[in-house]
Amino acid sequence: MEEEESLRVVRCGGSELNFRRAVFSADSKYIFCVSGDFVKVYSTATEECVHILHGHSKLVTGVQPNPNNHLQLYSCSLDGTIKLWDYLDGILIKTFVVGHKLHALFTVAHAEDSVFVTINKEKPDVFQLVSVKLPKSSSQEIEAKEVSFVLDYINQSPKCIAFGNEGEYVAAARDFYLSVYFFKKKTTSRFTLSSSKNKKHAKNDFTCVACHPKEDCIASGHRDGKIRLWRNFDDDKKYTYTCLHWHHDMVMDLAFSVTGTSLLSGGRESVLVEWRDATEKNKEFLPRLGATIEHISVSPAGDLFCTSHSDNKIIVIHRNLEASAIIQGLVKDRNIFTGLLIDPRTSALVLNGKPGHLQFYSLQSDKQLYNLDIIQQEYINDSDLIQIELTKAAFDCQGNWLATVEQRQEKETELELQMKLWAYNKKTQGFVLNTRVGMPHEDHITALCFCKAEKSENPTLVTASKDGHFKVWILTDDSDIYRKAFGWTCDFVGSYHKYQATNCCFSEDGSLLAVSFEEIVTIWDSETWELKCTFCQRAGKIRHLCFGRLTCSKYLLGATENDFLCCWNLLSCELEWSTKLNVKVMETDPNSENIAAIAQSSVGSDLFVFKPSEPRPLYIQKTISREEVHWGVFVPRDVPESFTSEAYQWLNRSQFYFLTKSQSLLTFSAKSPEEKLTPTSKQLLAEESLPTTPFYFILGKHRQQQDETLNDSSGNELVQLPLTENIPAISELLHTPAHVLPSASFLCSMFINSLLLSKETKSAEEIPDDVDMEEERKSDDSDEENDFTEKIQDTDTIDLGEDILHQLSKSEEKELRKLRKVDYSWIAAL
Repeated sequence: MEEEESLRVVRCGGSELNFRRAVFSADSKYIFCVSGDFVKVYSTATEECVHILHGHSKLVTGVQPNPNNHLQLYSCSLDGTIKLWDYLDGILIKTFVVGHKLHALFTVAHAEDSVFVTINKEKPDVFQLVSVKLPKSSSQEIEAKEVSFVLDYINQSPKCIAFGNEGEYVAAARDFYLSVYFFKKKTTSRFTLSSSKNKKHAKNDFTCVACHPKEDCIASGHRDGKIRLWRNFDDDKKYTYTCLHWHHDMVMDLAFSVTGTSLLSGGRESVLVEWRDATEKNKEFLPRLGATIEHISVSPAGDLFCTSHSDNKIIVIHRNLEASAIIQGLVKDRNIFTGLLIDPRTSALVLNGKPGHLQFYSLQSDKQLYNLDIIQQEYINDSDLIQIELTKAAFDCQGNWLATVEQRQEKETELELQMKLWAYNKKTQGFVLNTRVGMPHEDHITALCFCKAEKSENPTLVTASKDGHFKVWILTDDSDIYRKAFGWTCDFVGSYHKYQATNCCFSEDGSLLAVSFEEIVTIWDSETWELKCTFCQRAGKIRHLCFGRLTCSKYLLGATENDFLCCWNLLSCELEWSTKLNVKVMETDPNSENIAAIAQSSVGSDLFVFKPSEPRPLYIQKTISREEVHWGVFVPRDVPESFTSEAYQWLNRSQFYFLTKSQSLLTFSAKSPEEKLTPTSKQLLAEESLPTTPFYFILGKHRQQQDETLNDSSGNELVQLPLTENIPAISELLHTPAHVLPSASFLCSMFINSLLLSKETKSAEEIPDDVDMEEERKSDDSDEENDFTEKIQDTDTIDLGEDILHQLSKSEEKELRKLRKVDYSWIAAL
């Protein structure tokens, strides 16, 4: 039973993986990246998310490994805290409260008790680099108020700050200025590039910096695509720099290899460039990475690189410039035209992905399943070029068919329109293009929908357009003497007084089709395509249209641009009720009668959940988001929830997701933040919080219960220990980090016991022999040995042993063992 707590709006995945540089673990087995309010730990070998570190209450802005303990990780957030994690177990060790909003995090090996962070105190666009001393304490939450100023007037982006030559100096760039602070001298050198507005120097401003790990050399990237290598910068007058130039647009990020022999650069060309020995002639390329390179990271071991891309993707790359793993998050497209769809087969979220593609995204595992190339043309990254846009998509009820619409319009009179219908192929487990329709309408298509009635024999698709028509498309037999095939063709064209068709939807049983023509709603019979009735309230153009479901299937709802929500009764053909509400999103729950409407108010977006048959809403939550909500969708649950409160029962069968203007994917949760947190170090000491790991088999409750069972059954000689559990426990104990182990004295006795087997424990071969002897004593008319063995396998081992012990004494058992060890093979010779 769920506790009755207030519903909270939470991020549900899909956050940016490319917001900050990804960071490698010391052994290159894991990669850490910030993702919204969380830190995610991925395996570089399997691409799987190993841990999600929960704990920050606001956006995480930085993550760095602890230079003094390679099994620990620091993270900082806009909530003003720095948290120390054990990333292998996903455990929060300590929280340091700084107080300021933290925008970036840096760690240096020589600064044992300090980290460096970026803060802004006075003006919102003026940032400072400061050192924060982390006090040592046994408490879980510690105040870290000792802050030392390092550099002023720096860029907010951590790409413009770098520590060099093992932490002897720090370089920071902003606009046309480069500042270098020397920690030993406590002096600052500043260098300025020409900022004149002529073409030669117009794009001189800095975009990123990187420092050589062993030499006094700083590499800086610029908006004009040049890379400058700065030397002798400890003297304001004798400094020099050399230029490397390959990128045609701005340099997005730079990184030196661990030894400093190579410099890596990336930009909008989607090409990783490796400059060997920092020379113009000696460079290598890894092209066609798919999207703009935002960040570049190098593993401490030097065997792996990784690049973060603008399409929310991380690529792990071997030292020989071969991609080895791709971690793909939810792609944030420029515009989500298709809305949020649910694939009936996989329950994946489907929406616009990278240009010309539909992405299938798993909400459960928070990872992209695959991309479907709809437009099937090479994308050219040019801001002045008018691209082909994927504008509409719809699935049928079984997920067998997918309809998509793509368009391109360079001028008002030059509209290119194409509709494609895709059939699901069970062999390839994907969608294959079945029918392509050129110019299905003469103007923009405003809506398309499938008839989702389960009893429908022939799939039916309806499209509505600004040309004043709606068209009905059906699947027909297109076979000939050479092949068997099916294709889609237009079956009916409807219109109403030359008004623009704006929305369309089918009733639950598929018997009625509703099409809105500006302010008028028309109802059509889906069998004869006859106009049955019309509804006209003159409340503005219809923005959203949907039928009720289940017991409310007799109702039709429409939201207008003049901020009215209307409900019509299809049996009486009258307006049932209407209310003043600026509805931006209206979605029906496929598993209940509930309808969710999100309305825009002066302070944000409000949620209303209601049934068309009841005038009172089931649930209202004000300001679910400060920004406008563009799309929403109900996703059926695999396992229903059990909320008892009437206000929350609408979430029992389906989960509601919505997408905001900034493309944040949000949902509702009744769980408290404590329920979602991973176990802390305090909780680890409690028996109830022990995770089900190999350690659990040594220290867990069930092991203590086994010890109690051994003591209680001291009179019984045969006890079967769980051998399959002992073996991984022993092996894992030797490889577990020492800082999370209990004391050796506590572990010693249990560890020794786990190595020992009870002397009465019989092997799998011995037990059937004993049983056979017993059976011979009981009866000479026993069944065959194979049949008896099958019978014994169905019997509990411990119970069987107890029966044996009741019939044989210890002395008799020893005699049996001696007889069993005697070699009788000589009998075979006779």
